Amino acid sequence: MQTVLITGCANGIGWHLAQCFYEKCYFVVATDVDLEKLQSQTKHWDNSKSLVVGLDVRQANGWKTLANTLPQIDILINNAGVIVPSFLAEMNTESIDFQIDINQKGMMYGTVIVGQKMIKQGHGHIINVASLAGIAPIHGLGIYAASKHGIRAFTLSIAHEMKQKGIVVSCICPDLVATDMLTLQLDYEAAALTFSGNKNLTVNDIEKAVFERALVKKELEICIPRHRAWLGKIANLFPASNAWLVDRLSTKGRQNQARFKADK
Repeated sequence: MQTVLITGCANGIGWHLAQCFYEKCYFVVATDVDLEKLQSQTKHWDNSKSLVVGLDVRQANGWKTLANTLPQIDILINNAGVIVPSFLAEMNTESIDFQIDINQKGMMYGTVIVGQKMIKQGHGHIINVASLAGIAPIHGLGIYAASKHGIRAFTLSIAHEMKQKGIVVSCICPDLVATDMLTLQLDYEAAALTFSGNKNLTVNDIEKAVFERALVKKELEICIPRHRAWLGKIANLFPASNAWLVDRLSTKGRQNQARFKADK
């Protein structure tokens, strides 16, 4: 039985993936800083097939203790993430620490600590969940985008090294997913660009990316949807001249945002 360790399992993508792996008969190590909620959600799980652990990804010692506790880790999914939309005039240093520490440093801690364990094992697969905000800078989400750029850059940077040691590395960059993170952004003007897509992804889209593209095809970078990723990559070629695109997409985003709010 393969062991999968997933962070941020009390909500959204993490909770959905944890259930999927459990149903597919993996040994699931489900973690979250909100242990009480996670324990409540997993009370029906078989203890012989799962381990539910409180983990603050910002604490390196917590990562080390957990990694040392487990005989082996076959798959690591760094999913835990937070977002605080804001324009620069509204930003504060606490918001910088919060998003960078969880999104970027938490991912790095997990990748380094678990990755070193995988090197000793001689096998493993690390899947880091970034965002399309990690491909193109997102107006109004500067700190979040920086943290997701960091996830993508770090993951791509270590990929060749880890491949030589028998470890597969994947980075998933999804557009907006219909989870609590979407709801959180509805009241923020700064988040308008996030809502500029034609439709929102679902946790099922992330499930397919993990099981069909990461684990089976072993893809390094998985962007969902592909056309939005290419739009971001093309915009990155001309960063000084893409203001027109930001304005156009922000207008569309505000309209979608208002519609989603009305539907709630």
